Amino acid sequence: MDLEELSNGMNAIGIELKGAYIIINKKFDDERGFFMESFNLKQFRKIVEYDVEFVQDNHSKSSKGVLRGLHYQVKHPQGKLVRCISGSVYDVIVDIRKSSETFGKWFGTTLNCPDKQLWVPPGFAHGFYTLSETAEIVYKITDYYYPEDQETLLWNDIGIDWKITAEPILSEKDKIGKTFEECTLA
Repeated sequence: MDLEELSNGMNAIGIELKGAYIIINKKFDDERGFFMESFNLKQFRKIVEYDVEFVQDNHSKSSKGVLRGLHYQVKHPQGKLVRCISGSVYDVIVDIRKSSETFGKWFGTTLNCPDKQLWVPPGFAHGFYTLSETAEIVYKITDYYYPEDQETLLWNDIGIDWKITAEPILSEKDKIGKTFEECTLA
């Protein structure tokens, strides 16, 4: 993995999926707690090398064993900058861009500290599995949520190792998702 130190303390770790990164923010700890700049648009654009614009912030809380995803939007693909601010999740992304050199590949990482984030480029399906008793996820997105445009890739269709020891808790929508062949993007 390639590590690039940026001037404000953000580190970008390139992962095996084209355009996706783990972002580690510099955190300053002392006896009172910590301080961290969790987002800087100027520095973030240097990492992704294009003019990202975030239009919405989302916040979700999940109980242990909940699996959300794998979600994506067809006509309005969303880039997501995902961070777990409480608890622990196993976060997974799948490249469903047919034109990508990493098409069909997936990546998973544990998010369990506020200074680690995952950049999910537009054109990826995204989901997570809650490992702790509860977990809270916050994420910035690059396009608005369009309920009629959202699709779900079946969580168990392409052999992702979710680190699951029991049947996950799923929404009705996530139980009836599409196969990988049905939901790839152009």
